[in-house]
Amino acid sequence: MSVEELESVVSRLSSDELSRFSKWFEEFLADQWDRKIEQDVLAGRLESSVTRSNAHFDAGRCTPL
Repeated sequence: MSVEELESVVSRLSSDELSRFSKWFEEFLADQWDRKIEQDVLAGRLESSVTRSNAHFDAGRCTPL
């Protein structure tokens, strides 16, 4: 199925169906993001960021959110 076909199908959903689909799709995207971050962590791609962040924290250059 193409993106255009998906767009067409989604545009014809009822309000309730669209709400259900939106909820599912948001959860799907969040799961994809989590998997990508996990892969990056396992591959060591975030090590320099973690090291830099820890150095800033240890030096007292962080502020509470």
